[in-house]
Amino acid sequence: MIKFISRGLLAGLIALLLSGCGSIISRTVPGQGHGNQFYPGVQWDVRDTAWRFLTIIDLPLSLVVDTLLLPVDAHHGPYE
Repeated sequence: MIKFISRGLLAGLIALLLSGCGSIISRTVPGQGHGNQFYPGVQWDVRDTAWRFLTIIDLPLSLVVDTLLLPVDAHHGPYE
């Protein structure tokens, strides 16, 4: 029972963290990629907003995810 609860909490935590990730948002929400084909998550993170303090946390993670997704980005084209 404890194992089931811990898996559920872990899945919920991952979903919560990924919902604010610049790499995920720029690829899934229409209009958030701003036409950037490569590193759209990093571009999304460095925009000037009131949530700039979260960029310090998300930018390194977006850089890693965007690097891993470079082959997908090259095949997909600009995210609009």
